[in-house]
Amino acid sequence: MPRAYESELLDYITSRCLKPGDQLPPLEKLSDELDVSIGKLREQLEVARVLGLVEVRPRTGIRVMEYDFAPAVRASLMFALACNRHLFEAYSELRNHIEFAFFHEAVGLLTPEDHRELRELVARAWQKLDEHPPRIPHAEHRALHLTIFRRLNNPFVKGLLEAYWDAYEAEGLSVFSDYDYLHEVWTYHEGIVEAIIAGEVDKAHQLLIQHTKLLQRRPTPRAQRRAQRTPAEAIASVKER
Repeated sequence: MPRAYESELLDYITSRCLKPGDQLPPLEKLSDELDVSIGKLREQLEVARVLGLVEVRPRTGIRVMEYDFAPAVRASLMFALACNRHLFEAYSELRNHIEFAFFHEAVGLLTPEDHRELRELVARAWQKLDEHPPRIPHAEHRALHLTIFRRLNNPFVKGLLEAYWDAYEAEGLSVFSDYDYLHEVWTYHEGIVEAIIAGEVDKAHQLLIQHTKLLQRRPTPRAQRRAQRTPAEAIASVKER
């Protein structure tokens, strides 16, 4: 069996088939057993922690975590965006295609409880948008998309999708405040959710595809400042249409 990683620490975990929640020996004991310096093990431990493979706590020591692909993707993605912010568009395109490809499978796994939660998220979002001044329903936006795919038994798909929302927030899109844009986004969201609940999955899928195109034509922050309006003006504009 190949080594899990160029890391004696990770090789120790995999070769002993340690499970989530299992505790590792102290570094001093591991150093003696593996014939590796404590300094090198500390470096390997930090890498494993950043990748979400282990957790380190003062009283409980080192424990193996449930496998989650998102931390590894997040670390690489944030580095990429720090080097080149335009790479967000490439990752956004990847995320869109993942959602399109797995949508039918994901929706088929949703439970009635999930349906109720999706409706509640839409209701909370509209409530925020109808306040004076409106509030941005970003938490609901993220939760709605991730809830649709939550039942997939594929940690790689879910990890890629989750990392997208961390990048979305890092790019400042979670504080985007154009009311007309948000109103259109949540009109699509409501249509997607109602189609899912009605069993009209193909219709929901088409609405999802149309909805993802909104991000491509959203006003830039500079254009938003030029056309900035008060919340009352924005609300009046939408109600007049």
